[in-house]
Amino acid sequence: MAPQSYDMIVIGAGPGGYVAAIRGAQLGLKVAIVEREHMGGICLNWGCIPTKAMLRSSEVFHLMHRAREFGLKADGIGYDLDAVVKRSRAVARQLNGGVGHLLKKNKVTAIMGEASLPARGKVQVRTDKGTEELEARHIVLATGARARELPGLEADGDLVWTYKHALVPSRMPKKLLVIGSGAIGIEFASFYNTLGAETTVVEVMERILPVEDAEISAFARKAFTRQGMKIMEKSMVKQLDRAKGKVTAHIETGGKVEKHEFDTVISAVGIVGNTEGLGLEELGVKIDRTHVVTDELCRTGVEGLYAIGDIAGAPWLAHKASHEGVMVAELIAGGHPHPVTPESIAGCTYCHPQVASVGLTEARAKEEGFEIKVGRFPFIGNGKAIALGEPEGMIKTVFDAKTGELLGAHMIGAEVTELIQGYVVGRQLETTEADLMNTVFPHPTLSEMMHESVLDAYGRVIHI
Repeated sequence: MAPQSYDMIVIGAGPGGYVAAIRGAQLGLKVAIVEREHMGGICLNWGCIPTKAMLRSSEVFHLMHRAREFGLKADGIGYDLDAVVKRSRAVARQLNGGVGHLLKKNKVTAIMGEASLPARGKVQVRTDKGTEELEARHIVLATGARARELPGLEADGDLVWTYKHALVPSRMPKKLLVIGSGAIGIEFASFYNTLGAETTVVEVMERILPVEDAEISAFARKAFTRQGMKIMEKSMVKQLDRAKGKVTAHIETGGKVEKHEFDTVISAVGIVGNTEGLGLEELGVKIDRTHVVTDELCRTGVEGLYAIGDIAGAPWLAHKASHEGVMVAELIAGGHPHPVTPESIAGCTYCHPQVASVGLTEARAKEEGFEIKVGRFPFIGNGKAIALGEPEGMIKTVFDAKTGELLGAHMIGAEVTELIQGYVVGRQLETTEADLMNTVFPHPTLSEMMHESVLDAYGRVIHI
């Protein structure tokens, strides 16, 4: 039987793949997408979305305990972990169905199965019904990534969990160890700590949230410590001794190893790209530390083969994958899209308090030789933050002293994951400090702090 022919085949239906497929179809291409597990990929089913649903539950729980501050009464406050998880899964399921609907609406052929590339321009899919042969001039790899497992620290689903186990917990941890303090580790630490788990976070780097600006990391550390978390920086989990119902962790700090006992461990030590079983090496695709090497337009160097999202390397963010998906679809359809630049992509962490940033940190700007001006504004100086009962936080902006270019913005506090986009748009439009100073921000809003932070960088701040 002759293979089914398409203009573009996408492998993987996560936030990179399904968006690429839809954009390709909108541009008039005949598109197929192959997915082995879930429409929407990890992000919708086991990542971004269900974690935000769970974190929202813990946030509401935290606010209920503060009822008296707001003149309200709430007695007998508690939670039902199974119901929290059930809500999170329902949110994921709703969005999973939405992706299927969008693909259908855009006339994308969706095939459930495991794909491999036997030759250039060919895709073989193992489905429940057998093997399907497909062909296309353009193939987009969007197979994503999975949790990295360190030797001796592998997850077992009972005592040691990955993010997947942590999203459908079999029990509420009493003493929890989180290994790794990137976004995933800190979000789970925040969730379980808020619900009452005695939480310890171990980070091998010199500070938690190591990709963030050092000042933001320090602020976060203080906030988490106040919430009862134990933070161990410049530390490494050397081994885990597992026994019935308990894990003894050997944690090394400054050359000294101490033993600590926990009932649950969450491993969040990074990710590895899903590059196996596709036949990539045979096609001549370059792979560097489990990630496909691409140029700035996501081309792999093998004609007609592209890689987007997590499989193509950092930053490992759903919105980066989606944007690359659109870019590649437009390239395939004959357009001339702009490359996606990592410095223009915001990072958001939904712990309590929230963390968000875009562009260069203060240290990085100095390393790159910029003469800089830095502005800061605290939440305590903002009327809306005080009215919300959220006076904890700060906004920091970094400018090029010579040109006034906004090099970076870094925030910690309530709703900063929503605020950051103002600076993202500003950077995209090549805004200078003068443009931002002359912009009228509405009052009373948290966004006014963005204005004040800019004013502070130039000695013009009003409210501190």
